[in-house]
Amino acid sequence: MVAYGTMRILVTGLSGLIGSALLRQLEATDELRALNRRAVPGVSGHQADIGDLDAIQPAFDGVDVVVHLAAEIGQSPSFDAILRTNVAGTRNVFEAARRAGVRRVVYASSGAVVSGYEREDPYRALVEGRYGDVGTWTRLTHESPTRPSGFYGASKVWGEALARHYADAHGLSMLGVRIGHVVAEDRPLTVRDFTVWCSRRDVARMLELCIRAPETARCEVFFALSDNRWSYRDLEHPRKILGYEPLDHAEDHRSM
Repeated sequence: MVAYGTMRILVTGLSGLIGSALLRQLEATDELRALNRRAVPGVSGHQADIGDLDAIQPAFDGVDVVVHLAAEIGQSPSFDAILRTNVAGTRNVFEAARRAGVRRVVYASSGAVVSGYEREDPYRALVEGRYGDVGTWTRLTHESPTRPSGFYGASKVWGEALARHYADAHGLSMLGVRIGHVVAEDRPLTVRDFTVWCSRRDVARMLELCIRAPETARCEVFFALSDNRWSYRDLEHPRKILGYEPLDHAEDHRSM
């Protein structure tokens, strides 16, 4: 991709928790633009709802890379909200990027595409902190079958499948990032977090590596986590393709 300091990067959902971390990571080196429903202080932006393709299209003009973070999240989002934002909205972002000639889209997927595995051991034991009940376990990779949790997880599976379609049909570079649990406190808060936590600086670094990945990275999916001793999600693939090495460790917070 383009060298450091010359990228024009459009970020949807820049005002969110992960978007704010990405802004700190890139604001000194790149030209960031926001596609948001509200203004982001200090950043050139276009205010529109991603559920409206015509309304968002002008934001994509002259952009090198799109980072699509905007999504309907929360404890129990309604199906209608997920349908408008995560399903139709993701299609609109990908389509607007295609129409504008954007070369790469980095799509914020989620570990929720595989968290259904936590219903069964050994993964259930890991997220419940029953480490003595676990000997060895097989880590899930980017090639493991998806097993989503709820409508949210299923909507992220849809986004990954749609990304594959846009890569195959239109030649876009589409990189999906299955982000672990990122929290404002920036530390594990629950027993499960010691398995699935991702620090804010680790997710920002992962997204930057995807933005700057070589042209040969055409359609890939990566897990994004911190270095968690009890993780069941593979980091060898992003290490091999992107050079990703997490900086933070869930166990460092064990006694806090």
